[in-house]
Amino acid sequence: MHWLALLSPPPAPTETLAGGSGGTAASQQQALAWWALQFTPRVALLEEAVVLEVAASLRLFGGPQALHQRLFASAPQAGLHLQAAAWAPSSLGALALARCQPSLDWPSSLSLGAQLDALPLPALSAAQAHAPMLARLGCKRLGDVRRLPRAALGRRFGAELLRALDQAYGQLQEAHAWISIPEQFSARLELPQRSDNAMALLHHAQHLLRQLCAWLAARHAGVQDLTLHWEHDAMRAREIASHGSLQVHTAEVTRDYRHLARLLSEHLQRIALPAPVGEISLHAGTVLPLIEASQPLLPPGPGQPVAGQESLSQLLERMALRLGERQVRCGHLQEDHRLEQMQCWQPWPGHAAPAPGLRPNGSPQPTWLLPEPLRLEVRQDQPHYLGPLRLLAGPQRIEGGWWGGHAGDPGQAQQESQQEPKNRPPQHVQRDYFLALSATAGVLWIFQQRLSVDEQGWFLHGLFA
Repeated sequence: MHWLALLSPPPAPTETLAGGSGGTAASQQQALAWWALQFTPRVALLEEAVVLEVAASLRLFGGPQALHQRLFASAPQAGLHLQAAAWAPSSLGALALARCQPSLDWPSSLSLGAQLDALPLPALSAAQAHAPMLARLGCKRLGDVRRLPRAALGRRFGAELLRALDQAYGQLQEAHAWISIPEQFSARLELPQRSDNAMALLHHAQHLLRQLCAWLAARHAGVQDLTLHWEHDAMRAREIASHGSLQVHTAEVTRDYRHLARLLSEHLQRIALPAPVGEISLHAGTVLPLIEASQPLLPPGPGQPVAGQESLSQLLERMALRLGERQVRCGHLQEDHRLEQMQCWQPWPGHAAPAPGLRPNGSPQPTWLLPEPLRLEVRQDQPHYLGPLRLLAGPQRIEGGWWGGHAGDPGQAQQESQQEPKNRPPQHVQRDYFLALSATAGVLWIFQQRLSVDEQGWFLHGLFA
């Protein structure tokens, strides 16, 4: 048996006020237990600690020391902090060692009995309950208690103390109720006092966010959107709604606590609460499996992100929040035989369905496409661009688009048409494309209008690098 006992720091004095936070320590312990499920399914709550039986997982994580180091390295990603951790062949023994360890160093090569004998009485809750009487008997450490006559010890202090000692020293089997996680995440928190400041809600929402990240870690998953709800005080004005909500979307699947807390803070900065809030709740939206990225063997080179720095997608998310979603856009491919309609631009992150497999085109496609086709001069039925052009290949006939529509969503097209009154190319095209060679400009992509009385002639549409 290989038991790990994990202890979280006690809540701050300001968080132990009545109202919200008698459940702060309990919720923190629950979040730590959910987070620990990613290392072993055998996790239980034992007094103020979380205990894990990891004997079957040691080989998977590379041994005890590697597992312990991974625990302390990955806890901050879920917004959790470990005050102490210890291991022992028994869960009560591990808890006693974790309570008294001055640091997070691993115990020496002494046996479990020798380590526990040196611990003070408060290390074991059953002994701490009888500490005054045991002190009058001259017992200062657990080893002193074990040296007392067992029969007399049981008559004086009851069988509970003997059972706790036997379980801590590994002489008696322990029974635990293994925890399980719910299928859906939803957590609520009553605030210690009413607040009408949206940013003040962030501090309390972080408790729920830690539980969410721990729940995601146990499921080896990430989230793409989450919703924060709040309930207004009953003593509000009649015209004010009884509740409000805020939905946060991410550009990629994540369970990084710092990333989600930063996004939530950016959103809350833009909200003005119409009435004081007394209760908040957090709900997970789209939950998807999270594929862990392999760690690089070599240090990052020039221009590569360093561990701990903000990624490009996270930077774009913050820019979209501060500048407006339509000020930061990303391109998406879509299947269309008209080259100017093969790409559409949508607000970041652009939750568009992935484009189907594009059909291979036997004709070459230009490297650069002009925003609008450029009419070419024609002399003796030969197009000119910085000189006469010689046709190399063609024609490639492209016709269609009579059904109308705009690349992207119709709402975006309508807004852009109002803001940018430019002469857009017609949706219905009837063109014959050719590869042309210019002595000055190189290989060009030109077309000749077909069946169009208004737009007859030759046009330059693209260039090859």
